[in-house]
Amino acid sequence: MKILTSALLLAALLQQPDAETRVVNYLKANVKPGQPVIVADLVNKVFKAPDEQQVLQRLYNTFFKIPGAIVEFQARTKRIPTLKELSEQFAFKVPGEMDVILRIMESDPRIPKFMTRNPRTGEITKIDVAIIKADPNFGKAVERTIAGWEGKQAPPFSLTQFSGQPLNSTALAGQPYMVYFWFSNCPPCVQTTPTLVKLYNKYSAQKFRIVAANADHVLELTYPDSVRTNYVKAQGIQFTTGHLTPTMQQAYGGVSLFPTMFFVNRQGKVVKHLVSLQTEAAIEAAIKETLK
Repeated sequence: MKILTSALLLAALLQQPDAETRVVNYLKANVKPGQPVIVADLVNKVFKAPDEQQVLQRLYNTFFKIPGAIVEFQARTKRIPTLKELSEQFAFKVPGEMDVILRIMESDPRIPKFMTRNPRTGEITKIDVAIIKADPNFGKAVERTIAGWEGKQAPPFSLTQFSGQPLNSTALAGQPYMVYFWFSNCPPCVQTTPTLVKLYNKYSAQKFRIVAANADHVLELTYPDSVRTNYVKAQGIQFTTGHLTPTMQQAYGGVSLFPTMFFVNRQGKVVKHLVSLQTEAAIEAAIKETLK
């Protein structure tokens, strides 16, 4: 009987929704149109468990990055991102999570009214970039994010490799390289990895380097080191991998879309800037341009 009771208790615990699901389900049920959400009230009155407060903090930090990401996505791809694509960019895994965050944005006086959504599906149907650019809180960040990079000097950077060794961009002086921004379990990043492995194996003999800057820490994703280590091993990654820092992220325009790739030639200038999922042909063409 004791064993049976323990088994039932364990089964019940395993069926409990995780912290992110609990938070999102509460928001879905309680967010009202036109009624701003006060994070302090949620922390003090609703979500008091540490894991729930950690989720709230991540959602709050993400909240102000979404407008810029939407604008950049349209600028790079010439189309508006779907809710699924936005969810992938911000590692939102709970069904309806991005929709409820956009609902909160629409009721928040700090967010300019820059988007129109389909009332039935919740999909974004129109955005007004000019409104975002004119906003004092978002304008400069958006301009920096969507600014043209080709022909400009690549920003200096430093990071800690997964091995624990430091890497500074000065070590790459005179070499053609690509800085690759990604995070663990990002669907378009996962799709991109085999292509990068293949092309790196093809062009590394020509001294082409790839520096893969993982954004788990800056995005507050709680993956253990083993997840990243196992991924590198399973994918056969031979190029440099390390941890993105907030300083490096801002130096490269506040990267908020993943994957993002900057191709830098031997003179230290950016020759190509690619954002989101790309074809093998597009990435290889950028590498060839970098090697010229």
